[in-house]
Amino acid sequence: MKSIRHAVLALAACAAILSAAEPLALTGTDGKPVSVKLEGKTTAVFFVATQCPVSNDYNARMKELYSEYMAKGIDFVFVNSNSTEPAAEVVKHAQDNGFTFAVHKDLDNKVADRFNAQVTPEVLVFDKAGKIAYHGSIDDSRAAARITKRPLKDALDAILAGKAVPVAESKAFGCTIKRAKKQS
Repeated sequence: MKSIRHAVLALAACAAILSAAEPLALTGTDGKPVSVKLEGKTTAVFFVATQCPVSNDYNARMKELYSEYMAKGIDFVFVNSNSTEPAAEVVKHAQDNGFTFAVHKDLDNKVADRFNAQVTPEVLVFDKAGKIAYHGSIDDSRAAARITKRPLKDALDAILAGKAVPVAESKAFGCTIKRAKKQS
């Protein structure tokens, strides 16, 4: 059973690499389509939630990362893939938490499925070629006082310095993404 799971994950990773060149098809909280190109710039894609306490524990850290790394030329895309969290709730959550960035809806979980995102918060970093350079957690502790590793920050710093990402994958932790029911 474990080998089947590994094979499925490997296929998903291959599909993600092959499809990274395709723009992300998201929906703005105003209901209008949003297309995000992943080539030509380094882009961090965050999967976030309004109701997940783990994702909410990261709100301040996400705002700090956004402020620090946007100034250094990294693009950010925040995605809410939860079918249980409507656009109006996403807007209110962003306002209540003082987000200076937009959070887009991923209707029918197409973007989450494309990159095998499972939890919130979870991050993928795409290099300028549109390839996944990092996939995983923001850091290693829900409690900010207990952080010992910052794999996302390390990945972003390495990319900015023109170096190899020290850890390309880490285990993301949080609440599962509530996927829309697929019609047969």
